[in-house]
Amino acid sequence: MSTHVPVGPVEATEVPRYAGLGTFARLPQIGQVPDYDIAILGVPFDTGTSFRPGARFGPSAVREASRLLRPGYHVELDVTPVREMQVVDAGDVACTPYNIGKAVSQIQSQVRPLLDAAKRVIAIGGDHTIALPMLRAVSEVHGPVALLHFDAHLDTWDTYFEEPITHGTMFRRAFEEGLLLEDKSMHVGIRGPVYDQDDFLRDHEFGFQIIRATDIDSIGVESAIERVRQRLGDTPVYLSVDIDVLDPAFAPGTGTPEMGGLHSRELLRLLRGLDGINIVGADVVEVAPAYDHADVTSLAAATVVFDMMSLMTKSMSAQIASNTALSQVVQ
Repeated sequence: MSTHVPVGPVEATEVPRYAGLGTFARLPQIGQVPDYDIAILGVPFDTGTSFRPGARFGPSAVREASRLLRPGYHVELDVTPVREMQVVDAGDVACTPYNIGKAVSQIQSQVRPLLDAAKRVIAIGGDHTIALPMLRAVSEVHGPVALLHFDAHLDTWDTYFEEPITHGTMFRRAFEEGLLLEDKSMHVGIRGPVYDQDDFLRDHEFGFQIIRATDIDSIGVESAIERVRQRLGDTPVYLSVDIDVLDPAFAPGTGTPEMGGLHSRELLRLLRGLDGINIVGADVVEVAPAYDHADVTSLAAATVVFDMMSLMTKSMSAQIASNTALSQVVQ
């Protein structure tokens, strides 16, 4: 954990939220502080998308929408993330838009130095392809992780037009590379048509469990949270949120919208039900602002990032407290 007093966001009572630099939630840039605990990183890459492009503009749109946030205190999670941890905006990854394989390597190489056992990264995409280099970097530090994946789509298909790495295939690649704990990973919010009914059989073979959007209609949000918590246990978790897990009414600005999705309140309740889970890395992806209206999709993504950094803060603080108590017992 960073040992200095955290530098928080620009005070809205001194500089109006619509003014000043557009970092995430107006937090300090990574070069403005001596150390940090959680880095917010933009990954403006969308060459892996299969339908509507434009998620390369997601990081800037989400940052702009995040001006509305008041990150000093999370009411539902009862945590003050920007006072307990040093959270920074690490800028954007620089990667080629012309070569998926090269871009994935570039993303991984720029994420990895930001991570260690005590540091976390939340990536703002970009399309969902970016989850693969994020998982590669996270796994270098923590080993294989449980994947908790909120999405309308499975993203475990094999190839698109013979391309092995795209925004719909990256979790199959992650499984094949041994990055995932197959008895712990799961999808939430899956719905819509698929290419073939065997897609679910293949997905099951990769060790995933699924809570479909229609399952939540039947079992309710609280039961879904309990299933997720039982599945994850105390393992290190990578949390990946495709904003199209929300119904297009709540997130129109995305590349592959599907009817029948989660409501914003349902998604936030599901995320806040993860309190205490050991989240070691995360992403929010597929915000395509050209299709957005009144920034509703960007605001949803910004709020999800705020929830992620709040959840990370709580779990990191608990780990520090536990380690401190253990060291005192040993002494």
